[in-house]
Amino acid sequence: QRQLVESGGGLVQPGGSLRLSCAASGFTLDYYAIGWFRQAPGKEREGVSCISSSGGDTYYADSVKGRFTISKDNAKSTVYLQMNSLKPEDTAVYYCAAAPRPVDVTTPQYEYDYWGQGTQVTVSS
Repeated sequence: QRQLVESGGGLVQPGGSLRLSCAASGFTLDYYAIGWFRQAPGKEREGVSCISSSGGDTYYADSVKGRFTISKDNAKSTVYLQMNSLKPEDTAVYYCAAAPRPVDVTTPQYEYDYWGQGTQVTVSS
């Protein structure tokens, strides 16, 4: 069974850092682009960042540009989201998703075939 599992969420103070991981099981990520999304309470799920299957192309939402970094380790079938300078407005459940096609920040969420269960990130003092 093909699954994505996120980890690394938690409670952090404003200005702090977290690194989220998205690990694939039952398949490899060599031919999948990966997107990170988040959903805050009362808001729609939004795209945060995405990375091409090779890891050579990365994209970021304007709200996280310069603070978040996405990376991909195909040998480990894992994608990371390094989040620095976190703000309270970054508080959300973060999800990763896999798409067997090229993606960018405009790619609709329905283009992603596999989704993780989400990991909570809370930024608060």
